[in-house]
Amino acid sequence: MDFREYRAWALVTGAASGMGRVYARRLAAKGYNLVLVDINAAGLEETEALVKAEVSSSGDIPVPYKDGLRTLSIVQDLSAQNAADVIFRQTEEAGCEVEVLVNNAGIMYCQGIAETSERMLKLIMMVHCYTSLMLCRKYVVPMKERGCGYILNISSLAECMSWPGIGMYGATKRFVKDYSRELRIECQKTGVSVTNAYFGAVDTPLIPLKDSLRKLARGLAVMITPEKAVDRALNATFRRRRGVMPGLLNHIFKPICIILPDCLLGWIYRKAKPYLMKV
Repeated sequence: MDFREYRAWALVTGAASGMGRVYARRLAAKGYNLVLVDINAAGLEETEALVKAEVSSSGDIPVPYKDGLRTLSIVQDLSAQNAADVIFRQTEEAGCEVEVLVNNAGIMYCQGIAETSERMLKLIMMVHCYTSLMLCRKYVVPMKERGCGYILNISSLAECMSWPGIGMYGATKRFVKDYSRELRIECQKTGVSVTNAYFGAVDTPLIPLKDSLRKLARGLAVMITPEKAVDRALNATFRRRRGVMPGLLNHIFKPICIILPDCLLGWIYRKAKPYLMKV
C-alpha cells in the first residue's frame, strides 16, 4: 500500500481491549485510519494512544503516514437497539469511508439458558446477532457503491456444538455464520467480501480460566494467542476467503463435537453445572 495516499477507514467493535485492540494495531500498520467502538471509554483512549505511539515509532511505516493517522473513537453500548444507527451516523458525519468492518465485540459466559438472567440473554443476542447484522446492513451499501469492501465477522467453533453451558453462545455464533454466508453470496462480483473467523479458545479475558489452566491450554495448543488469531483472521479477510479456523486441534475436534449424542452432553452438563458461573 502507498501509505502517503491511502486514507480509507477500518471500523473495529470491541476495540477497548483484547483482540479488538490487536485488530486496531494491525489495521493501522496496514495503512488504515481507525473507527474504534466500545462501551469502555477509558479502554478506547488507551487503544488510541497505543496505536498512535506504535505508528509513530515504527520503522516500517513511511514518515508522511506517521503524522497522518486519524482515529475516531465512539463510546457506544452495542446492546442498544439503535447502536448501529448511532455508529453509522457518526462515521458519515466525520466523512469516514469505512472499507473494513470487523464485528469483533463479543460476550462469553458458561451457564444454562434457564439459569441465565433475561438481561444477559438479551445482551448476548443484541451484541452478537442484531447489532453486528445491522452494521453489515449499514456499511455494505456504500462498500458496494465504491466497489471495494471487507467484512470480517467473528463466529466460533462453538457454532457447531450444543455444549453444556455455552449453548446460547454457540447459537448466536451459528446465526453469525449463517447470515454471513448469505451476505457473502449476495456480494459476489461487487468487490465486497465477507469472511467468517471460527475461533476455538483464544487467550483473552473473555474466557474465564484460572492462570494454571490457561497456561496448560496454551502448552497443549488448545488455546492460541490473540495476536495469532487476529493475524490469521485478517490474512483470510484480505485474501477474500470465506472463512478461517486457526488451530489444527480445532479441525480435529469439530467433527467429534458434532456427533456427540444428547444423552452424553446432558450427563456432562449435570456434572459441570455446580461449577458454572451465574450471570
